[in-house]
Amino acid sequence: MNAKRIWSWFVVAISAFYFIMPLVATFEFSMRMRRGEYSFDAYRSVLSDQQFASTFGYSVGMALITIVMNSLLIVPTAYWVRLRMPQLRPVIEFVTLLPLVIPSIVVVFGYLRLYNSSSFLPFTNSDTGTNILLVFGFMEMSLPYMYRSVDTAMRTIDVNVLTEAAESLGAKWHTILFRCIFPNVLTGVLSGAFISFAIAVGEFTMPSLLNRPAFGPYLALIGANKAYEPPALAIIAFAMTWISIILINITTRLQKGAAGAR
Repeated sequence: MNAKRIWSWFVVAISAFYFIMPLVATFEFSMRMRRGEYSFDAYRSVLSDQQFASTFGYSVGMALITIVMNSLLIVPTAYWVRLRMPQLRPVIEFVTLLPLVIPSIVVVFGYLRLYNSSSFLPFTNSDTGTNILLVFGFMEMSLPYMYRSVDTAMRTIDVNVLTEAAESLGAKWHTILFRCIFPNVLTGVLSGAFISFAIAVGEFTMPSLLNRPAFGPYLALIGANKAYEPPALAIIAFAMTWISIILINITTRLQKGAAGAR
């Protein structure tokens, strides 16, 4: 047992070294903007850039809209399929897996072909219409993760009992959905929301081809023209990803603690 434990810790240490050392090297290089000493000049340069603030703010706004729209789409769908149409679960699962095998560049070219200025739905004729297409694209990309997070959370509750109890008290369907189902699958919604947020903020292909002022194209532009700012941006993006993971863990533990207290 001791030998197995030592071997397990050895594998963990090697894996951590493999993943952490490139990150440490990236951080160290980002500190070398001032010759002969370490400094945070690259981070100051990035954070003081007005384009950084505008592109990051735009991507965050699009990500939040994506999260809201995905929640309103997926939670009722997963609830209704589990409650009334369980035979459709394989079909729904297959559809939600399609974004993993269809590249985003194929989706965005389909948008441009279908919703261009000569179409009967010319979304690309205005900034608002193009923003709507971008939100749809983000929803499609985050669909596998959002659906599985919600579906997993919904498996932990008895949907039929909750629905019957609420209906016996005179609750309508929207009351059941928003006051009974949503609170009980909040952990799954938040888990999918954080993953959706990370996808939307870091996506390059869709906003670039739709000509949107998003954070992903800004990262690519900085990477092509500057030396020390791109590693700083990579560290910032990595930090945002880890913050999302930590928030997922915190919300999961809080949800479990509240359930245990009840």
